[in-house]
Amino acid sequence: MTNDKRYVAHPTAIVDEGARIGAGTRIWHWVHVSGKCTIGKNCSLGQNVYIGNDVYIGNSVKIQNNVSVYDAVTLEDDVFCGPSMVFTNVYNPRSAVIRKDEYRPTIVRRGATLGANCTIVCGVEIGAYAFVGAGAVVNRNIPAHALYVGNPARQIGWMSAYGERLDIPLSGNAVAICPHTGDEYTLTGNTLNRKAS
Repeated sequence: MTNDKRYVAHPTAIVDEGARIGAGTRIWHWVHVSGKCTIGKNCSLGQNVYIGNDVYIGNSVKIQNNVSVYDAVTLEDDVFCGPSMVFTNVYNPRSAVIRKDEYRPTIVRRGATLGANCTIVCGVEIGAYAFVGAGAVVNRNIPAHALYVGNPARQIGWMSAYGERLDIPLSGNAVAICPHTGDEYTLTGNTLNRKAS
């Protein structure tokens, strides 16, 4: 991706030279975008957001106010980061110990939602269209379409790609239809698969 000056940045934003930012992206007040990151098209970076150097952000990602996306974080297309949610990149930080060569990568797959004030402990993968509730603390991988809440976060259900809770058990064999899209969701064991209508 090449840098595209068709993005919009508020005058208070700092966009370091070299940052690759797609067309249609909006960068709001007091944002800092580091020079080696990649940000896709049609994204929204809310007030007081920080984007590190070793960060990849796909298309149509919404990052709400007061979120810092640190090095080693990847956000695929259509990810939603709620206000003041937190990423980390060092598992066992100490002020007196330099651990920049120990960053653990975090991957958030397409369409996932990370609720307000949740914390994503580094080194995990959040599956496509997963939903992390407000205030949850995630310290393990989350499967696609899973709904996780609490501290530590635990699964309490399944979500459609549209963002509706599906009326099916956590495990076993079941089928559900999203009332908004008509998509069919088939649960087999602990895995949910989607068949678009």
